[in-house]
Amino acid sequence: MAPDNIIYLIIITILPWIELRGGIPLGILVYGMDPLLVFAICVIANILLVIPTFIALHFVFGWLNTKKWAAKPLQKLHAKSKKYIEKYGFLGLMVLVAVPLPGTGAYSGSLVAYLLNIPKKRAFIAIALGVLIAGIIVTAASIGLLPFVKAIFGI
Repeated sequence: MAPDNIIYLIIITILPWIELRGGIPLGILVYGMDPLLVFAICVIANILLVIPTFIALHFVFGWLNTKKWAAKPLQKLHAKSKKYIEKYGFLGLMVLVAVPLPGTGAYSGSLVAYLLNIPKKRAFIAIALGVLIAGIIVTAASIGLLPFVKAIFGI
Protein backbone atom coordinates (compact mmCIF):
# COMPACT_ATOMS: atom_id res chain seq x y z
CA MET A 1 0.00 0.00 0.00
CA ALA A 2 1.45 3.32 -1.10
CA PRO A 3 1.30 6.30 1.27
CA ASP A 4 0.09 8.32 -1.72
CA ASN A 5 -3.09 6.23 -1.79
CA ILE A 6 -3.90 7.25 1.79
CA ILE A 7 -3.38 10.91 0.90
CA TYR A 8 -5.63 10.53 -2.14
CA LEU A 9 -8.32 8.90 0.01
CA ILE A 10 -8.21 11.79 2.46
CA ILE A 11 -8.36 14.38 -0.33
CA ILE A 12 -11.34 12.68 -2.01
CA THR A 13 -13.05 12.27 1.36
CA ILE A 14 -12.81 15.96 2.27
CA LEU A 15 -14.16 17.17 -1.08
CA PRO A 16 -17.71 18.55 -0.76
CA TRP A 17 -20.43 16.39 -2.36
CA ILE A 18 -18.03 13.46 -2.70
CA GLU A 19 -16.81 12.77 0.83
CA LEU A 20 -16.51 9.14 1.93
CA ARG A 21 -19.06 8.11 -0.71
CA GLY A 22 -16.20 8.47 -3.18
CA GLY A 23 -13.25 7.75 -0.92
CA ILE A 24 -14.31 4.31 0.24
CA PRO A 25 -15.02 2.84 -3.22
CA LEU A 26 -11.78 4.40 -4.48
CA GLY A 27 -9.73 2.76 -1.74
CA ILE A 28 -11.39 -0.64 -1.95
CA LEU A 29 -12.21 -1.01 -5.65
CA VAL A 30 -9.43 0.98 -7.31
CA TYR A 31 -6.49 0.82 -4.92
CA GLY A 32 -7.29 -2.66 -3.55
CA MET A 33 -6.72 -1.53 0.03
CA ASP A 34 -7.98 -3.36 3.10
CA PRO A 35 -11.66 -2.38 3.55
CA LEU A 36 -11.30 -1.82 7.32
CA LEU A 37 -8.34 0.51 6.81
CA VAL A 38 -10.18 2.41 4.07
CA PHE A 39 -13.28 2.65 6.28
CA ALA A 40 -11.24 4.00 9.21
CA ILE A 41 -9.33 6.57 7.14
CA CYS A 42 -12.40 7.87 5.33
CA VAL A 43 -14.70 7.98 8.35
CA ILE A 44 -12.12 9.78 10.50
CA ALA A 45 -11.30 12.29 7.73
CA ASN A 46 -15.01 12.89 7.07
CA ILE A 47 -15.77 13.46 10.75
CA LEU A 48 -12.78 15.75 11.27
CA LEU A 49 -13.85 18.06 8.44
CA VAL A 50 -16.91 19.04 10.49
CA ILE A 51 -14.85 21.20 12.86
CA PRO A 52 -13.34 23.57 10.24
CA THR A 53 -16.70 23.59 8.44
CA PHE A 54 -18.45 24.87 11.58
CA ILE A 55 -15.76 27.55 11.95
CA ALA A 56 -16.05 28.60 8.30
CA LEU A 57 -19.86 28.73 8.50
CA HIS A 58 -19.63 30.93 11.59
CA PHE A 59 -17.48 33.46 9.73
CA VAL A 60 -19.39 33.30 6.44
CA PHE A 61 -22.80 33.72 8.04
CA GLY A 62 -21.43 36.28 10.50
CA TRP A 63 -20.29 38.33 7.52
CA LEU A 64 -23.58 37.77 5.67
CA ASN A 65 -25.54 38.98 8.70
CA THR A 66 -23.78 42.35 8.38
CA LYS A 67 -25.05 42.79 4.83
CA LYS A 68 -28.46 44.40 4.46
CA TRP A 69 -29.35 42.25 1.46
CA ALA A 70 -28.68 39.03 3.38
CA ALA A 71 -29.62 39.76 6.99
CA LYS A 72 -33.42 39.64 6.65
CA PRO A 73 -33.56 36.50 4.46
CA LEU A 74 -31.25 34.73 6.95
CA GLN A 75 -33.46 35.77 9.88
CA LYS A 76 -36.53 34.42 8.05
CA LEU A 77 -34.71 31.18 7.27
CA HIS A 78 -33.77 30.74 10.93
CA ALA A 79 -37.37 31.38 12.02
CA LYS A 80 -38.82 28.94 9.44
CA SER A 81 -36.25 26.27 10.23
CA LYS A 82 -36.97 26.22 13.95
CA LYS A 83 -40.10 24.06 13.56
CA TYR A 84 -38.16 21.41 11.63
CA ILE A 85 -35.45 21.08 14.21
CA GLU A 86 -38.06 20.81 16.94
CA LYS A 87 -39.78 18.04 14.97
CA TYR A 88 -36.81 16.00 13.69
CA GLY A 89 -33.83 17.27 15.69
CA PHE A 90 -30.88 15.01 16.36
CA LEU A 91 -32.28 11.97 14.55
CA GLY A 92 -33.21 13.95 11.44
CA LEU A 93 -29.73 15.41 11.19
CA MET A 94 -28.13 12.01 11.68
CA VAL A 95 -30.29 10.42 8.96
CA LEU A 96 -29.58 13.29 6.55
CA VAL A 97 -25.86 12.63 6.90
CA ALA A 98 -26.20 8.82 6.92
CA VAL A 99 -28.01 8.54 3.59
CA PRO A 100 -25.19 7.87 1.13
CA LEU A 101 -26.43 10.05 -1.74
CA PRO A 102 -24.80 13.03 -3.45
CA GLY A 103 -25.58 16.22 -1.59
CA THR A 104 -25.92 14.53 1.78
CA GLY A 105 -23.06 14.12 4.18
CA ALA A 106 -20.97 15.99 6.72
CA TYR A 107 -20.90 19.29 4.83
CA SER A 108 -24.66 19.30 4.28
CA GLY A 109 -25.23 18.23 7.86
CA SER A 110 -22.99 21.02 9.14
CA LEU A 111 -24.82 23.59 7.05
CA VAL A 112 -28.23 22.35 8.19
CA ALA A 113 -27.09 22.28 11.82
CA TYR A 114 -25.84 25.84 11.53
CA LEU A 115 -28.97 27.11 9.82
CA LEU A 116 -31.21 25.37 12.34
CA ASN A 117 -29.17 26.59 15.32
CA ILE A 118 -28.49 23.09 16.61
CA PRO A 119 -25.92 23.29 19.42
CA LYS A 120 -22.50 22.43 17.99
CA LYS A 121 -21.71 19.53 20.34
CA ARG A 122 -25.08 17.91 19.67
CA ALA A 123 -24.74 18.52 15.93
CA PHE A 124 -21.22 17.11 15.88
CA ILE A 125 -22.38 13.89 17.53
CA ALA A 126 -25.34 13.54 15.12
CA ILE A 127 -23.11 14.22 12.12
CA ALA A 128 -20.40 11.83 13.35
CA LEU A 129 -22.95 9.04 13.86
CA GLY A 130 -24.39 9.75 10.40
CA VAL A 131 -20.91 9.57 8.86
CA LEU A 132 -20.28 6.29 10.66
CA ILE A 133 -23.54 4.81 9.33
CA ALA A 134 -22.83 6.09 5.80
CA GLY A 135 -19.33 4.60 6.03
CA ILE A 136 -20.75 1.21 6.97
CA ILE A 137 -23.27 1.33 4.10
CA VAL A 138 -20.72 2.44 1.49
CA THR A 139 -18.10 -0.06 2.69
CA ALA A 140 -20.61 -2.91 2.59
CA ALA A 141 -21.69 -1.88 -0.91
CA SER A 142 -18.08 -1.60 -2.07
CA ILE A 143 -17.17 -5.02 -0.69
CA GLY A 144 -20.27 -6.47 -2.35
CA LEU A 145 -19.23 -4.94 -5.68
CA LEU A 146 -15.66 -6.19 -5.43
CA PRO A 147 -16.30 -9.58 -7.12
CA PHE A 148 -18.05 -7.82 -10.02
CA VAL A 149 -15.24 -5.31 -10.48
CA LYS A 150 -12.67 -8.12 -10.43
CA ALA A 151 -14.67 -10.09 -13.01
CA ILE A 152 -15.17 -7.11 -15.33
CA PHE A 153 -11.61 -5.82 -15.20
CA GLY A 154 -9.90 -9.19 -14.78
CA ILE A 155 -8.18 -8.11 -11.58
